Amino acid sequence: MWIKICGMTSPEAVAAALEARVDAIGFVFAESARRLTPERAAQLAKPARDRARCVAVTRHPTQSAVDEILEVFAPDVLQTDLTDLERLTLPPGLGRLPVLRAGGEPPATVPRRVLFEGPRSGSGAVSDWNAARDLARRTQLVLAGGLNAGNVAAAIAAVRPFGVDVSSGVELEPGIKNPLEIASFVRA
Repeated sequence: MWIKICGMTSPEAVAAALEARVDAIGFVFAESARRLTPERAAQLAKPARDRARCVAVTRHPTQSAVDEILEVFAPDVLQTDLTDLERLTLPPGLGRLPVLRAGGEPPATVPRRVLFEGPRSGSGAVSDWNAARDLARRTQLVLAGGLNAGNVAAAIAAVRPFGVDVSSGVELEPGIKNPLEIASFVRA
């Protein structure tokens, strides 16, 4: 199971995610309590390089904002809405994780891998597992939205995703990760 912990804001959170051996860690550049500057994200990501994929998480970014993130933070992957990816100019070696949201119409051509979540990222609202299950039959689906250590096993059983992504489900409060919850989520 591919696992991403999103919304890193501290060295302790990054260390906890790496200790739990997650596959990817997300750094948020969209409006959020977890929002970082590219400089701060680059600093936090240093210990993660070559240990986990560093993901730049955006929503409806401008081309200039993406260019700054790419230059300063140098992510392995850019995560943003599918419609954003269609209009942005990105370097060929950059990984892409398109976001599809519950309640929206899936595209006619589904990308090889997508992140499926609720209408608003990082809100803790559970996404539509039935819609996610249908989409997981067509692509490598990363399930997000309202996941935590208490429900992730049930979500995996119901949806059969390629991976899972959590942010608020491992927090003490918005933007403050709990290392024990990160470990519990990965074990679950």
